Amino acid sequence: MRFFLATALSLLTLVAANTDSPAQTGEPSCHGNQQPRKVAELLFGRDIGHRIGVDENDWARFVEHELIPRFPDGLTISDTIGQWRSRTGGVIVREPGKRVEIVLPGNADDEARLDAAVTAYKHTFQQRSVIIIEHSACVAF
Repeated sequence: MRFFLATALSLLTLVAANTDSPAQTGEPSCHGNQQPRKVAELLFGRDIGHRIGVDENDWARFVEHELIPRFPDGLTISDTIGQWRSRTGGVIVREPGKRVEIVLPGNADDEARLDAAVTAYKHTFQQRSVIIIEHSACVAF
């Protein structure tokens, strides 16, 4: 019984000691002139129905009117090929898309600007979803 209590106490002490670690807080340990920042990845599908409904011109207009005004400090765009399982029938669907990576400036309205861009895309191109992935990173410019 004493062994069990000692082991449990040691485990609790170890867990408590690690609660302030970077992995627990989400803040990376940055070096040199790097600063901890949030990075958002947005994954936009381009199919409408079973065909490409968002062509390059449509995409360019969306970037110009919706993304650049909200994130004027910069962003990175790359082409993607995604796949997902259809909820009706379980069929694997492959779809071309765009991946947008944004180092968020750290403003109070960062999330609201991301949400507004996603809402604009869904509304403009009749899309059900846009994937948003956020993570912490060390960034230097």
